[in-house]
Amino acid sequence: MKVLVDMSLSPAWVSFLAGHGVDAAHWSAIGRASAADSEILEYADAHGFVVFTHDLDFGTLLAARKTRGPSVIQVRFQDVLPNSIGDIVLRALRTTQSHLESGALVTVEPMQHRIRLLPI
Repeated sequence: MKVLVDMSLSPAWVSFLAGHGVDAAHWSAIGRASAADSEILEYADAHGFVVFTHDLDFGTLLAARKTRGPSVIQVRFQDVLPNSIGDIVLRALRTTQSHLESGALVTVEPMQHRIRLLPI
Protein backbone atom coordinates (compact mmCIF):
# COMPACT_ATOMS: atom_id res chain seq x y z
CA MET A 1 0.00 0.00 0.00
CA LYS A 2 1.24 3.47 -0.92
CA VAL A 3 0.06 6.47 1.09
CA LEU A 4 -0.22 10.01 -0.26
CA VAL A 5 -0.14 12.47 2.65
CA ASP A 6 -2.37 15.48 1.97
CA MET A 7 -1.30 19.10 2.55
CA SER A 8 -3.50 19.20 5.66
CA LEU A 9 -0.94 16.96 7.40
CA SER A 10 2.72 17.52 8.17
CA PRO A 11 5.44 16.17 5.86
CA ALA A 12 6.79 14.51 9.04
CA TRP A 13 4.24 11.76 8.37
CA VAL A 14 6.28 10.54 5.39
CA SER A 15 9.34 9.63 7.45
CA PHE A 16 7.17 8.29 10.27
CA LEU A 17 5.26 5.97 7.94
CA ALA A 18 8.41 4.94 6.07
CA GLY A 19 10.01 4.08 9.40
CA HIS A 20 7.16 1.62 9.94
CA GLY A 21 7.35 0.03 6.51
CA VAL A 22 4.69 2.10 4.76
CA ASP A 23 5.56 3.62 1.38
CA ALA A 24 4.52 7.28 1.63
CA ALA A 25 4.85 10.60 -0.18
CA HIS A 26 3.70 14.09 0.76
CA TRP A 27 1.65 16.00 -1.81
CA SER A 28 4.08 18.94 -1.55
CA ALA A 29 6.75 16.75 -3.18
CA ILE A 30 4.41 15.89 -6.06
CA GLY A 31 2.08 18.78 -6.89
CA ARG A 32 1.16 22.37 -6.17
CA ALA A 33 0.35 23.21 -2.56
CA SER A 34 -2.74 25.04 -3.81
CA ALA A 35 -4.04 22.07 -5.83
CA ALA A 36 -7.70 21.26 -5.47
CA ASP A 37 -8.62 18.17 -3.48
CA SER A 38 -10.10 16.71 -6.67
CA GLU A 39 -6.67 16.92 -8.33
CA ILE A 40 -5.10 15.07 -5.40
CA LEU A 41 -7.77 12.36 -5.65
CA GLU A 42 -7.21 11.99 -9.39
CA TYR A 43 -3.45 11.68 -8.91
CA ALA A 44 -3.86 9.15 -6.11
CA ASP A 45 -6.26 7.09 -8.19
CA ALA A 46 -3.98 7.12 -11.25
CA HIS A 47 -0.88 6.17 -9.24
CA GLY A 48 -2.28 3.65 -6.76
CA PHE A 49 -2.13 5.76 -3.59
CA VAL A 50 -4.38 5.84 -0.55
CA VAL A 51 -4.97 9.49 0.44
CA PHE A 52 -4.20 10.29 4.09
CA THR A 53 -5.82 13.53 5.24
CA HIS A 54 -7.25 15.66 8.02
CA ASP A 55 -9.59 17.33 5.51
CA LEU A 56 -13.18 16.10 5.70
CA ASP A 57 -13.97 17.30 2.15
CA PHE A 58 -12.56 14.10 0.67
CA GLY A 59 -15.60 12.08 1.77
CA THR A 60 -17.90 14.43 -0.15
CA LEU A 61 -15.67 14.21 -3.21
CA LEU A 62 -15.66 10.41 -3.04
CA ALA A 63 -19.45 10.37 -2.87
CA ALA A 64 -19.69 12.62 -5.92
CA ARG A 65 -17.23 10.47 -7.89
CA LYS A 66 -19.19 7.23 -7.27
CA THR A 67 -16.06 5.16 -7.90
CA ARG A 68 -14.21 2.45 -6.00
CA GLY A 69 -11.10 4.56 -5.60
CA PRO A 70 -8.95 5.97 -4.49
CA SER A 71 -9.29 5.00 -0.87
CA VAL A 72 -9.02 7.72 1.76
CA ILE A 73 -8.03 7.51 5.40
CA GLN A 74 -9.00 10.62 7.35
CA VAL A 75 -8.10 11.49 10.92
CA ARG A 76 -10.39 13.36 13.28
CA PHE A 77 -8.12 14.61 16.04
CA GLN A 78 -7.03 18.03 17.28
CA ASP A 79 -3.33 17.13 17.36
CA VAL A 80 -2.51 15.40 14.08
CA LEU A 81 1.26 15.03 14.44
CA PRO A 82 2.83 11.57 14.20
CA ASN A 83 4.25 11.70 17.73
CA SER A 84 0.70 12.13 19.07
CA ILE A 85 -1.43 9.80 16.93
CA GLY A 86 1.09 7.78 14.93
CA ASP A 87 0.42 4.48 16.70
CA ILE A 88 -3.35 4.89 16.29
CA VAL A 89 -2.98 5.61 12.57
CA LEU A 90 -0.65 2.65 12.05
CA ARG A 91 -3.10 0.34 13.82
CA ALA A 92 -5.95 1.65 11.64
CA LEU A 93 -3.88 1.22 8.45
CA ARG A 94 -3.04 -2.36 9.37
CA THR A 95 -6.51 -3.42 10.46
CA THR A 96 -8.26 -1.84 7.46
CA GLN A 97 -5.62 -2.62 4.83
CA SER A 98 -7.77 -5.07 2.86
CA HIS A 99 -10.62 -2.54 2.75
CA LEU A 100 -8.27 0.26 1.69
CA GLU A 101 -6.85 -1.93 -1.06
CA SER A 102 -10.32 -2.64 -2.46
CA GLY A 103 -11.81 0.85 -1.98
CA ALA A 104 -12.87 2.47 1.29
CA LEU A 105 -13.15 5.66 3.28
CA VAL A 106 -11.68 5.03 6.73
CA THR A 107 -12.28 7.60 9.46
CA VAL A 108 -9.93 7.38 12.44
CA GLU A 109 -11.16 8.84 15.71
CA PRO A 110 -9.71 8.72 19.23
CA MET A 111 -11.62 5.61 20.35
CA GLN A 112 -12.49 3.89 17.07
CA HIS A 113 -12.22 3.83 13.31
CA ARG A 114 -15.11 3.53 10.87
CA ILE A 115 -15.05 1.98 7.40
CA ARG A 116 -17.31 2.96 4.50
CA LEU A 117 -16.85 0.84 1.42
CA LEU A 118 -16.66 2.60 -1.93
CA PRO A 119 -18.55 3.68 -3.88
CA ILE A 120 -20.45 5.77 -1.34
